[in-house]
Amino acid sequence: MSKLENVSVVKAANIYYDGNVTSRTVELADGSIVSLGIMLPGNYTFGTNEAEIMEMQSGDLEIKLPGEEWKTLNTPETFNVPANSSFDLKIKTVTDYCCSYIKD
Repeated sequence: MSKLENVSVVKAANIYYDGNVTSRTVELADGSIVSLGIMLPGNYTFGTNEAEIMEMQSGDLEIKLPGEEWKTLNTPETFNVPANSSFDLKIKTVTDYCCSYIKD
């Protein structure tokens, strides 16, 4: 989906890694939550509480999902992250992303 409609946006940014990763929380009409954000070049590890669908809109990056090897993404590309896990990213250029949180 390239456009989110009928949403509420939390004005305060989520800021990680000294401002190198930022996002905004968006609540969709059905009550589900997504985050829209930007990552600057660097290496990052993120933990999950819920399962996530990561949509990498643009950028040059590599990912390492739990139990897998490093993989180069050809954006736009989407990947799933299991709940209660972590994943690693090597961001090479400014990367635009959307993260959807999957409730049980």
